[in-house]
Amino acid sequence: MVETTLSSLSELNQAAVAEGPRYEQKLDKQGRAYATGKRKNAVARVWIKPGTGKITVNGRDVEVYFARPVLRMILQQPFGVAKRVGQYDIVASVAGGGLSGQAGAVRHGLSKALTNYEPELRSPLKKEGFLTRDSRVVERKKYGKRKARRSFQFSKR
Repeated sequence: MVETTLSSLSELNQAAVAEGPRYEQKLDKQGRAYATGKRKNAVARVWIKPGTGKITVNGRDVEVYFARPVLRMILQQPFGVAKRVGQYDIVASVAGGGLSGQAGAVRHGLSKALTNYEPELRSPLKKEGFLTRDSRVVERKKYGKRKARRSFQFSKR
């Protein structure tokens, strides 16, 4: 371990900037990047590799699985920010939750997989909030209530 003596705060600041966190490319044996994405109760496992832009979710084409255009738009958002539209093939398997939560989970996993494949994309994706796990989940039902907060109708008699 090399010890250096710093004489001022500006030298300390320059040393900290020079040694920023280094992110490296993480690929498997097939040359794919993998990440797990989560949203509500949905969990998505996402693999990306360079290709023509083909997206497969649970063995089906994205137009079949996510029939609503809004859900497909959610999946394309990380590529739009990273300016990589149509450059990667995506294979995703999703479980749990509804279609909206599953689309959000795939987007989260896709953003993480993109940063594993191209670490320099971390900054723009993080700025847009795609790397943050949305922790909002459905509130549980409470004992003595009709729903999580809704009470039974009050009757005086």
